Amino acid sequence: MTPGSGLQAGLKNRHLTMIAIGGVIGAGLFVGSSSGIATAGPGILLSYALVGTLVVLVMRMLGEMSAANPTSGSFSAHADRALGRWAGFSIGWLYWFFWVVVLAVEATAGAKILEGWVPAVPQWGWALIVMIVLTATNLVSVGSYGEFEFWFAGIKVVAIGAFVVVGLLAVFGVLPGVHADKASFSNLTGHGGFLPHGPGAILTGVLLVVFSFMGSEIATLAAGESEDPQRAVTKSTNSIIWRIGVFYLGSILVVVSLLPWNDPSIAKDGSYVAALNSLGIPHAGEVMNVIVLTSVLSCLNSGLYTASRMAFSLGQRGDAPKAFARTTTRGVPMAAILSSVVFGFVAVFFNYQYPDTVFLFLLNSSGAVALFVWLAICFSQLRMRKIIQREAPEKLVVKMWLYPYLTWATAAMIVFVLVYMLFDTKHDGRETVLLSLLVAAVVLVIAFIKQKVEAGRGTAVSVADEPEKVTTG
Repeated sequence: MTPGSGLQAGLKNRHLTMIAIGGVIGAGLFVGSSSGIATAGPGILLSYALVGTLVVLVMRMLGEMSAANPTSGSFSAHADRALGRWAGFSIGWLYWFFWVVVLAVEATAGAKILEGWVPAVPQWGWALIVMIVLTATNLVSVGSYGEFEFWFAGIKVVAIGAFVVVGLLAVFGVLPGVHADKASFSNLTGHGGFLPHGPGAILTGVLLVVFSFMGSEIATLAAGESEDPQRAVTKSTNSIIWRIGVFYLGSILVVVSLLPWNDPSIAKDGSYVAALNSLGIPHAGEVMNVIVLTSVLSCLNSGLYTASRMAFSLGQRGDAPKAFARTTTRGVPMAAILSSVVFGFVAVFFNYQYPDTVFLFLLNSSGAVALFVWLAICFSQLRMRKIIQREAPEKLVVKMWLYPYLTWATAAMIVFVLVYMLFDTKHDGRETVLLSLLVAAVVLVIAFIKQKVEAGRGTAVSVADEPEKVTTG
């Protein structure tokens, strides 16, 4: 293959399956769930169920569009066609921005764990090593990314599966050799009730857990580089319900059943480590740190892949430098990967030098992007369904349920969450939404200016191309 021949189908079906499963298990599930439990008590299960339902519905819409037209740009490319160039440009760049900031967050989180194991290497050194290794992996071929992610995701899946099984055996009192005196389903209601802080805490919990679900859409981006894109998208869309049910609701149910929600160890050690420690399992903390590190590396690996493929798609559509759309002989968009990494390194630098100013701004200004993306998917699907039905109805192999009513209901729920965040001053919800809206407004202005300039050029070209009128007489 010659350079510039495009992306290659280097992802096997097993890669796509594990990318889809692992995509919903972010490091945020392990790290962020303790604050959610402290805020809502056992009622955090309802928060996870609400967000999980939103994700299932949004993924169904995305699955409908992606099965009909698998592309590396996924929802950005669909928004481009359904809503206009401005929409594809804006949502694509916002999504890219989100993931390059995530690179810095995850690199720092991984570096903290590694420094604890090998303190001779400073934290910034570990962050550098982790970023370089995963950049090299992504630069080799899409197959090497897929292989790394296959094993990273595999470890996460096995770990959470084992945690749920062991936890449930302990709750039912049939785990051999373990005397879990606190473990009981009575923990769900026995310490101030199921909603100790009232029903309002459910929505506050939603704000705290919504961002840990980001990543479920990666499978639709990766499908463009798979052997059978349509089958891969259909399979990942259909399996999203049980994945969220087992990995999120199942594991959180185990945590709040093994321990009272207000047990100090949950806040001190983290929800999963505290749950394992309560069973007296030796070295539980170290085991969980290995699993969290695996999740962090998986998130970094996928974040770099996702950001680069979005940059590649933007380059293809003329919304980013043309170099982003060029590929190596192995089908790797090198310029798109390196540009994403460079921004990621800059963000890591800000995280160390200006954690409470510049980096906090980056973090908050990308915080609500997940909700903006989901909203764009809703509105794109409303238009794309009509386009697909008109042009190629046979491609509607995945269909959104109760169209268009459920699509509108999902969009309304997302808007409601955004509005609720505006009134949340305790958990930085207002700041996150306002700063994210500011960045989105800047990107939108650039998109409209770009569209106007292109339209002007098009008019100029068409006038220049008109043949001169010859008058006689």
